[in-house]
Amino acid sequence: MADNGNIGIVHSLETFGLVDGPGVRFVVFLSGCKMRCKFCHNPETWKMDGEEWTAEKLFQRVRRYKGYWKNNGGITVSGGEPLLQIDFLTEFLTLAKKDGINTAVDTAGQPFSEDPEWLEKFDRLLSVTDLFILDIKDMDPQGHRALTGFGNENILAMARYLSDKGKKMWIRHVLVPGLTDREEDLTALKGFISSLDTVDRVEILPYHTLGIMKWEELKQLYPLEGVPVPSKEEIERAEYLLGIKK
Repeated sequence: MADNGNIGIVHSLETFGLVDGPGVRFVVFLSGCKMRCKFCHNPETWKMDGEEWTAEKLFQRVRRYKGYWKNNGGITVSGGEPLLQIDFLTEFLTLAKKDGINTAVDTAGQPFSEDPEWLEKFDRLLSVTDLFILDIKDMDPQGHRALTGFGNENILAMARYLSDKGKKMWIRHVLVPGLTDREEDLTALKGFISSLDTVDRVEILPYHTLGIMKWEELKQLYPLEGVPVPSKEEIERAEYLLGIKK
């Protein structure tokens, strides 16, 4: 592999994604995440290991599928946490934008920092990203820390920053019975989203147990053992509280 440009650590590739942004998407899952969400269904992406790619090599691999995207699809970079590899991410999406491809970043926002040097890098990423898909796990700082290992202050700051910069967002919230379904927190989330100017879509992601086997394979104790998946009524209630459904 050529040694020019930034090297990215890629966990996996999905050639035909339908839920990670508008239209048909090619989804690149980058490795590495500092958060330890109790409901994580991809714990195997936490470590910074995987296949090494240059941005150019990866783009040429992805571009083969451009014909499937039609007019409203494109590329989404997810993880893990893609912002941990912000230099590689920006270089890769710069190539995509030069080719006229719609770009999206699916992030939990944890690496966001208002340090001037980091913001300078983030602004470069903004210039080549059409959509940010931001997961907001919990509005309560203490609840967020208990759930993920980190507070949420900088994540909410990132959402405000994206709004101030006029950058389009989708907001997602994982609904876990007994943990992230409290009425006061969902109401607070609705209020926060209402304060942002560029949110195009709000989505509830119902908690599921499909990742338990991965925790077992990693010899990790699954922290939500016995927690049920939300019922249809619980999902509809959350969508009502968030204003998704009337």
